[in-house]
Parts: sequence; structure tokens; C-alpha cells
Amino acid sequence: MNKLPNNNSTGVSLQVRGLRKSFDGDEVLKGIDFEVKPGEIFVIMGPSGSGKSVLLKHLIGLEAPDDGEILINGESVHTEDIASKYRMALVFQSGALLNSLTVGENVGLYLTEHRLKEPEEVEKIVSEKLSDVGLKDIENKMPNELSGGMKKRVAIARALVIEPQLILYDEPTSELDPLSSVVVGEEILKLKNRIHVTSLVVSHDRDLAFGIADRIAIILDGNIVTVGTPDEVKNFKDEAVQKFLHAYLKRETE
Repeated sequence: MNKLPNNNSTGVSLQVRGLRKSFDGDEVLKGIDFEVKPGEIFVIMGPSGSGKSVLLKHLIGLEAPDDGEILINGESVHTEDIASKYRMALVFQSGALLNSLTVGENVGLYLTEHRLKEPEEVEKIVSEKLSDVGLKDIENKMPNELSGGMKKRVAIARALVIEPQLILYDEPTSELDPLSSVVVGEEILKLKNRIHVTSLVVSHDRDLAFGIADRIAIILDGNIVTVGTPDEVKNFKDEAVQKFLHAYLKRETE
């Protein structure tokens, strides 16, 4: 039986320095710089096409930068033994639950597939992690029996089984109604207070961002144009930023 790598619940720092990426001559990331502090909830906001998704793909290793670097606690993510030192989890935009598996099987999949725990211990861990996100006694339900908000929370529970020090969230409130979005935001806040995990949230949800973030970064056209507390970002004097933050539908009247 294998074991999980040694780990503690203290959040890690994440540094992104000079990150650049082009596709077919089109520069999508134009020298991205920011740092996420240990235990912080850091939200990256921006409109569609601003570079959020490409940036996230670099953070999880699906894309390699043309230039620049990504560091965890000062160590390059491309270091051979980085995975044995630090634990990173991703909560997918869709939840990415396997419809052929029960909720319990989805949450415990990593542990069972890698033979990290005995079956009895996997069941205990799954129950604990579901309870951590406010879901009890649903292990035997199928994903198609769950609401959108419940699926997102199950996805968070699945991320928690590896005891992550860094969690990346990809649009965690997409396709959710306002009440479900609030519940998901509350769970992200609870995790910060309970296990001090570092959280990086990529979202265009303004209510979520200003409700949970310690700091917010605004990305526009491949550039981070400002980083600050919610109040600092709200008061940032830039026309493009203010237009994004206060966009609304105008009804024409006769």
C-alpha cells in the first residue's frame, strides 16, 4: 500500500514572474507578474478573452510558457521532486464528476486508484471531506441526482482528499443560481479558516470575488493591470477596469 507524500495543512506561496505565451504569433500572456501569499484567497478576474484560461492552464501544467516562471514556495514547478513536496488540487469549472461512479467513489477516486489507503480508511476520509463541505450521507447518490451547487461542493471535497496546500478554482460559480453561488463562496471561505489552504480563484463573478477575496488581480488583454484588496480594486482609477466592474445592461426607452 502506497502512502500520501508528507504534507502539512499550511498554505504555500505561489509566484508568477514574467509569464509570456503566444499562439501563432498572437501574444496572449504579456509578462504576467503576481504573488499569492500562504493561506490567502487570491482571485483573478477578467472578461472573456483576457487570458484567464490560458494562465490557469500554465498554473496546472497543461501549457508551458514561452518565457517566465512559476514558483511554489520559491521552487520552480518544473523541479523533478516538486510533486513530492507540495500538494496542489484543481476544482474544474464543470465539476468533472464521473457519472458512472457514486459520489463516494468520485471523492475517493484518487486514493483508491493509487492504492494510497485501505478501503475502510477511504470511506472514512470521503465521509469527512463531504461533511467539510456541508454534504452528509450522500456517498451512494449518483452525480445526476445532485444540483449544480452540490456537484461543485462534491468536486471541492474530492480536491480535499489529498490534503492540498494550494487549491485552484476554475470559475467555481459558473452555471449556478445566486443562492448556490453564495454557498460555494462560503465553502471556499470556510476552508481558508479551517485548514489555511492557499486558494487561487479564476472567475468573472464579481459578487464572488468581492465576497471572498483577500486580494484581487484584474487581467485585461493579457496583462495584470492592478492587484489589491477588494476596496483598492473597486477604487482603481482606470476606465477599462471600471467598465468591466460596473458593466450592466442599458434598456432603451422611447
